[in-house]
Amino acid sequence: MPSIFGDAFTEIAALLFVAAVIGAIGVRLRQPLIVAFIVVGILVGPSVLSWVSAGDQVDLLSKLGIALLLFVVGLKLDLHIIRTLGPAALAAGLGQVFFTSVVGYFIAIALGLVPVTAIYVAVALTFSSTIIIVKLLSDKREVDALHGRIAIGFLIVQDIVVVLVMIALTALNESSDAENLGWEAIAVLVKGGLFIATIGILMRYVLTPLTRQLARSPELLVLFAIAWAVALGAAGGHLGFSKEVGAFLAGVSLASTPYRESIGARLVSLRDFLLLFFFIDLGSGLEMTTLDAQIAPAIILSLFVLIGNPLIVMIILGVMGYRKRTSFLAGLTVAQISEFSLILGALGLSLGHINADTLGLITLVGLITISASTYLILYSHHLYEQISPWLGVFERKKTHREEAQERDMEESGYDIVLFGLGRFGSRIAQELQQRGHRVLGVDFDPELVRQYGQGDYAVRYGDAEDPEFLATLPLKQVRWVVSSLREIPINLALLHGLREQGYSGQIALTADTTRHTEQLKKAGANRVMMPYADAAAEAVDKLFGER
Repeated sequence: MPSIFGDAFTEIAALLFVAAVIGAIGVRLRQPLIVAFIVVGILVGPSVLSWVSAGDQVDLLSKLGIALLLFVVGLKLDLHIIRTLGPAALAAGLGQVFFTSVVGYFIAIALGLVPVTAIYVAVALTFSSTIIIVKLLSDKREVDALHGRIAIGFLIVQDIVVVLVMIALTALNESSDAENLGWEAIAVLVKGGLFIATIGILMRYVLTPLTRQLARSPELLVLFAIAWAVALGAAGGHLGFSKEVGAFLAGVSLASTPYRESIGARLVSLRDFLLLFFFIDLGSGLEMTTLDAQIAPAIILSLFVLIGNPLIVMIILGVMGYRKRTSFLAGLTVAQISEFSLILGALGLSLGHINADTLGLITLVGLITISASTYLILYSHHLYEQISPWLGVFERKKTHREEAQERDMEESGYDIVLFGLGRFGSRIAQELQQRGHRVLGVDFDPELVRQYGQGDYAVRYGDAEDPEFLATLPLKQVRWVVSSLREIPINLALLHGLREQGYSGQIALTADTTRHTEQLKKAGANRVMMPYADAAAEAVDKLFGER
């Protein structure tokens, strides 16, 4: 269908303008941007304005956004998290999949669906949206919270299950006997094993030294990260998995490098921009005229997803020894169906297993649950405060697992974050370390990061002026943030960024002149160091035996 705007560029410009207007209205009305962007998709889709004719371009931008989102998730995954949260993620993920698919099947049968259709609907209800959940948790800065890490863990389990289901359905359609299906499954396992082994070899021998060289130019490092995410996403698609799985593994492969926080912080804005097209694509694909007859069953199935999925997660986590608050916040994240559910429905339609009405039913459930769960997640803490007295049944008397993880987090925490590891900064770090402080050093020079990263204190590669990077720092337990950098604009940006992140601890900055010292104190610094003046005073004290 030809574009009413004449060309794809003008069409994209119009979509962005409408998204900005609707988004501004949503913010003004205190509504989630995700819901506003889905509304944009419906508005520009076939049911209203029919503006989206450049579907291929929108779909491509959407896929790039999804790849970057899963890449950033992979960047945050380290072996320690897998070791401590693996059992909870596996139990909650598989338990919720089993519960939702079984109970959902019987609900679908009760609604009058035939068995094959009921199976598709039940499986579609099983999977939660990694994209939406991670986006919301990122916006609330809760990805690194305990419930956020548990949620991401069982979302990964769900994603693996859905990939296996889609592979099995495709293979079953192409293979008429069990023997061919078995060989297809073996081929998938072999390809997956080789893919992961190749990435592991690259992690061990190539990626760390390569990123160290690329980090000399932050722009080049980010460009490489994007290229790596998209390349492994494409490889995952060609190997019969999904682009999302490949992009996720790309992030995991860089998670062990000292540059992961900086890479993730610099990709946030680009990721959010591209994800706009995912929500536009989702909304524009809804045929509202075909959904009228599905409203009643969609409401019933949506209530099951919104209530049943969180309940089973809360039960599982409670039995495993987590507190009711953690179980509740993690459970709310699965109160919607996934974009994979829509993809699964489209696959079933193409294979002839279901009809367009069934796909419309799944789509409507997706629209209802995604919109409702967005509000549930955004206001999860307020909702918990209201109903917490009735949640005691989901908590054991001894929350041993969560208490052990809290102790582990406290032991590995930092009480001082130091920016700048040059001559002055490195001496400060050494002195603090000798006095028993737990120091996290931050520098923008990859050589200094490599040099001091092998010492007695932790080191990260990062930019003091980058507010997104500051959001990745463990500031809750930090008592002091110290900057040995002498550039006044950088220190002022750091001071402002810390206050924006809600940091309430002490801040010590560095200046060369008395005028700059007064400027930093006026801006809110608790202490200002003057290296040359302080060193001279200390030398005179030693000279005359005053110290």
